Amino acid sequence: MTSRCAWCGTDPLYVAYHDTEWGVPEYDGRALWEKLVLDGFQAGLSWITILRKRDAFRAEFEDFDPGRVACWDDARIDRALQNPGIIRHRGKIESTVRGAQRFLEIEAQEGFASFLWSFVGGQPIQNNFASGAQVPAATPESTAMSKALKKRGFNFCGPVITYAFMQATGMVNDHVTTCHRHAQLTPPQAGG
Repeated sequence: MTSRCAWCGTDPLYVAYHDTEWGVPEYDGRALWEKLVLDGFQAGLSWITILRKRDAFRAEFEDFDPGRVACWDDARIDRALQNPGIIRHRGKIESTVRGAQRFLEIEAQEGFASFLWSFVGGQPIQNNFASGAQVPAATPESTAMSKALKKRGFNFCGPVITYAFMQATGMVNDHVTTCHRHAQLTPPQAGG
């Protein structure tokens, strides 16, 4: 029997997400922006709720193309608010439009992926937690990322949200040590 992090339970969609996506280092700026947006939509909800709606989010937000979403006007935001397949929260939708605009600015200046990965020194932090109870809700790195994102004009990106984002995008390896994915996502030691 394969051992996994307890948080994914037995839901096949959640297990597949855990086994194939969560904790895998992501270096594509657009994919990172999508995940940051979805983590913002998760605020106050469970991740499985967002995961079940992810395809609808991708369809509504034009495959998370920041160049297209950055141009949304009030009418387009109102149209999104009518979509029962997504979380219909005006503040979060408006935040996504602003976030797309900020993404484009950061991408042009330094690269969105480079900006985000700078908070972990450009490589994943390897944690070795024996149980989920040891995993923090936020860290100094997620707090720094949150502050920097907010300073750049992003919303729905507090330290807890940014830490969940860092875990999901492989900036930290928080698979517990008994999980089969922990070792798979831990790079071999140099000289070992």
